Amino acid sequence: MDMKSRLEALFRGEDDVPESYRVNTPVVQREYLIDGEIHEWQGPMQDVHSPVLLKSASGIQARLLGSYPLLTGTEAAAALAAAVRAYGNGTGAWPSMPLEARISCLERFTHLMAAERAEMVKLLMWEIGKSHRDAETEFDRTVDYIRDTIDAVKELDRTSARFAIQKGIIGQIRRAPLGVALCMGPYNYPLNETFTTLIPALTMGNTIISKPPRLGVLLHRPLLRAFRDAFPPGVVNTVYGAGETVISPLMSSGDVNVLAFIGTSRVANHIRRQHPRLNRLRCVLGLEAKNPGIITDSADIDTAVRECILGSLSFNGQRCTALKMLFVHRRVYDTFLERLCAALGQLRIGMPWEPDVFLTPLPEPNKVEYLRGLVSNAVELGATIANEGGGSSCHSLFFPAVLTPVTADMRAYEEEQFGPVIPVAPFDSVDVPLNYVAKSHYGQQVSIFGQDPLEIARLVDALVNQVCRVNINSQCQRGPDTFPFTGRKDSAEGTLSVSDALRVFSIRTVVATKGTESNKELLRHIVRERSSAFLSTDFIL
Repeated sequence: MDMKSRLEALFRGEDDVPESYRVNTPVVQREYLIDGEIHEWQGPMQDVHSPVLLKSASGIQARLLGSYPLLTGTEAAAALAAAVRAYGNGTGAWPSMPLEARISCLERFTHLMAAERAEMVKLLMWEIGKSHRDAETEFDRTVDYIRDTIDAVKELDRTSARFAIQKGIIGQIRRAPLGVALCMGPYNYPLNETFTTLIPALTMGNTIISKPPRLGVLLHRPLLRAFRDAFPPGVVNTVYGAGETVISPLMSSGDVNVLAFIGTSRVANHIRRQHPRLNRLRCVLGLEAKNPGIITDSADIDTAVRECILGSLSFNGQRCTALKMLFVHRRVYDTFLERLCAALGQLRIGMPWEPDVFLTPLPEPNKVEYLRGLVSNAVELGATIANEGGGSSCHSLFFPAVLTPVTADMRAYEEEQFGPVIPVAPFDSVDVPLNYVAKSHYGQQVSIFGQDPLEIARLVDALVNQVCRVNINSQCQRGPDTFPFTGRKDSAEGTLSVSDALRVFSIRTVVATKGTESNKELLRHIVRERSSAFLSTDFIL
């Protein structure tokens, strides 16, 4: 049986889906949240078809999973007005609320969110094809992220709960919110990465307009009531629909203070250029990358193969942190390639609910066609598909293709494939991958594999000024969330980690006065009577 036939056989019928993983009726979402009220939409809807196709008597077909509202500029304007009112030029209930009270709201939200775990995990599987294990991990990691954020903001606040006296000036320095934040996450981690901007923005006192990604919308539905019940009206608002319809009026209004966007640099630039006063707009951007792996001749090949498989193919390679170009020293090239292809043959491909499945259906409608074109281009220009069955596809399933040798004239050399294609290039001098990194438009991460301390040290020193994370004998990745996560060049703007994100969604602000006795007494009175949320020496435990 050829690979295409094997892939076709992996699709299941409705009756083959275990009961606990089924979505028995389409999820028709008409609800959207504005100003603390859940509204019912009666206008046009966008159908959502699952990438997890089902087998029936008439063949393998896409299953209608549900639908969500296609809101208009009118609803977008209402969401913006609610967020602006709730912020109230910094005097609204949320930004002026004591931090301890905001933390209580976040804790209540986390409790409400945890109750929706099973439903959200199921929707992650069906909307974007994420395996059950990975869907559970994404949900649990998001809950942990909220709790870690709460711990981090307490620590940040403790360091600010004091007055500084310098050169006769008394001052208190704290972090203040920026205003209205527009938060837009990506489809590959539609819950976790959306929340890595939304949660710190909320924590620091900003009000939010959230637009879920176009793939991964329905899974946010269970949280609408949690947002409504945990936060004051207008603090969290949601919009759905086409970007030009709902995002353009938000940005062109000039009332958005923070753009938090995870996606491509092309889209990010298009969105922010619509803002009439760019100097008033803070951008927090997680963008594309083309992270290389460099396998030196001293590398432990088994380690390199294992980490490159994880780095290239976790969630089908649909991660900005994925390894997307491998450079292998010619002395170990044949051995590495042989073991890489052998390891690929052992990976389990199938439906998201199946135990130990590693490769699953691709959610983007035209992704398989795009990947075929990438492979065809490389083969036409002299590359070969090194692994058996590589590049075979059936409907939304695509079996990984190892392309080698990939050269600079091939699309796979520079394009971010964001899918299960592994380009490999041999090298004799380490200058080849170093020049690749230096000339790249991207500068997020790199992985280096080797056991020679001097060589690894030289590579580290050459690469730390080109990318923002150098991984030694391990795949590129975001975690742990306490580590800085950012990139150079076209890969990012701002830093997203638990503590860094709190800073990026706020600004240092100082209240100062001359150290006269009357001013000291004034400050003492304010602090003693707890008259100000800002001027305070309260210590949050």
